[in-house]
Amino acid sequence: MIPAPPAGSITIAGKAVSRLGFGTMRLTNPGTWGDLDDRDTALSVLRQAVHTHGISHIDTADAYGPHTVEDLIREALYPYPEHVLIATKVGMVRPAPGQWKPLGNPFYLRACVEASLRRLGLERLELCYLHRIDPEVGRDDQIAVLHAMQDEGKIGHIGLSKVTPEDIRYVVKYLPIAAVQNVLNTTDRFDPSVETCRDLGIPYVAYRPLDAGTLARVQGPAAPLHWVFSQGSHIAAIPSTTKPRHLDEIVAAVQDGPA
Repeated sequence: MIPAPPAGSITIAGKAVSRLGFGTMRLTNPGTWGDLDDRDTALSVLRQAVHTHGISHIDTADAYGPHTVEDLIREALYPYPEHVLIATKVGMVRPAPGQWKPLGNPFYLRACVEASLRRLGLERLELCYLHRIDPEVGRDDQIAVLHAMQDEGKIGHIGLSKVTPEDIRYVVKYLPIAAVQNVLNTTDRFDPSVETCRDLGIPYVAYRPLDAGTLARVQGPAAPLHWVFSQGSHIAAIPSTTKPRHLDEIVAAVQDGPA
């Protein structure tokens, strides 16, 4: 029996998933670099999210580790339950711990997608985000290669991350955007892309909804998460944690639905 989704459901990439998702960036060592030292706990948290709490939206990226978290997800959850959406992101390189650089070369993006497919054990990435638009590469070229791989059946739906309303309105003229992922929390309250996504009917996925845990430590998770959800029914959130007890607290905080 599938547990009821925390905070209700939202349709992303053609699938009804829990509005409360799970972000996997923190399932790494400091600097988002390498496997978490306690790998067994990382596996346990992923399984707890899906099998105990009914979280059906798992967000990751090839840059987490780099590459280690996609392997972790496969080990924890494969074969993936039919109702679960595994979303990943491509287009960032990691020169060193704590360092991130967009790389939108079309050949690199194609290689990223192929590698993510192998690590996750999938024939198609149901939701693949462009992790960042690389300002040094033509925006059209970056979108075109993902669109080509969508036509090839290797990507189901395309998303955008860390983008402006202008980016969104530009891309949506050429292809559907399945989701936009930007930072949103009670510290970083204003993102005009929230309204753009509402106007265009695009799901908005709030990353860092607890500001990397800072807000949860100060206020507890309930008030910050309820505020994020209250910004619109088109909004989902993907908090992250490495601790099973903390995940229990996050789920309990939204169990009665958004405020």
